[in-house]
Amino acid sequence: MGQHHRVLVIGGGNAGISLAARLTRKKVGDVAVIEPRETHYFQPLFSHIGAGAAEMAEAVRPQADVMPRGVEWIRDAVTDILPGENAVVLAGGGRVTYDHLVVCPGLQLDWDAVPGLAEAMAGPHGSSNYDAELAPKTWELVRDLRSGTAVFTQPPGPAKCAGAAQKIAYMACDYWREQGVLQDIAVALVVPTPTAFGMPDVDAELERKMAEYGMTLLTSTTLTAVDADDRTVALAGPAGEREVPYDLLHVVPPQSAPDWLKNTDLPAPGDGGGFVEVDPETLRHRRYLNVWSLGDAAGTTNSKSGGALRKQVKVLAKNLVGALRGQAPQARYDGYSVCPFTLSRGTAFFAEFDDAYRPQPSYPWLKMAKERRWQWVMDRHVLPQVYWHLILKGRA
Repeated sequence: MGQHHRVLVIGGGNAGISLAARLTRKKVGDVAVIEPRETHYFQPLFSHIGAGAAEMAEAVRPQADVMPRGVEWIRDAVTDILPGENAVVLAGGGRVTYDHLVVCPGLQLDWDAVPGLAEAMAGPHGSSNYDAELAPKTWELVRDLRSGTAVFTQPPGPAKCAGAAQKIAYMACDYWREQGVLQDIAVALVVPTPTAFGMPDVDAELERKMAEYGMTLLTSTTLTAVDADDRTVALAGPAGEREVPYDLLHVVPPQSAPDWLKNTDLPAPGDGGGFVEVDPETLRHRRYLNVWSLGDAAGTTNSKSGGALRKQVKVLAKNLVGALRGQAPQARYDGYSVCPFTLSRGTAFFAEFDDAYRPQPSYPWLKMAKERRWQWVMDRHVLPQVYWHLILKGRA
């Protein structure tokens, strides 16, 4: 006889834990979370770790410590979802059935999508702040570089906080300037978009900072291959493909939904990324009305970020509680997202926008796209505490 739960949550990251906590606060009983990992990370701190401005110990907790009280933790991985049977198949061979299912396993990092990328990350000159083991290596590379070429790349397609490619670039330049070696380092920032970000005021502030650091911005350009032995990257842009040498390479890898999720019936037909087909406002599946999704694996239209997720958790919790009572979804997610840009190791600003990249400021009277010290303090010191003590407890 397999397990059965009233609400079954796949994924014990930010989405799964904060939602489970909020549901328990709303007196929803019999909630279970499936999560194989024993460690929980606050990933936004990885950029600061890579810049030598934070320690990994600040970004990690045992998974057991963040699991909400009263929620059952199923320590296994999911290999399949059978929505027609209201069942989830586990790697350990078991099955778990549910009344309602919430799918939020996050994204997978597709290191093999770019030829040579995985080898470059294992080599002595490549790193990525998207991996807990590599973030400290990023700082070693930044700290030790005194001359040469540094290349920072951002991928096309969906990615969690894709702007993190830029955060480490600016903080690295700030460190090199402080050390008196910036003039000896050629810094290239590669983005797939026509401008640095896609919002005029944000672009203006980023371009101002790039000019201050002497950076080269390569727009509408993507990383197509890496040769770790020759230390070169192949970049495809408006003028065709070219090779660029590197002495430091920081890559945000291509990302997609987990492979096992792609093979279920939950993505929309033809969605190669494998994201769960949901109404982007109610976060309810369009075909299976007792299935929900939020966060990075959901097929929503917003830019994927922790700020977007925080809004989604509130909406999904309200709608799921209503559904348990036989009510139609009432709450709506408006596409909000936010991207903090650390412009140095002591200044930052927050870009707030909707799914069409229109400004959506929390404080309309305050110009957010302006470099400030207090916004860096928010990103570096305040938000991690909010995450551990409020968000993961369903209070923010």
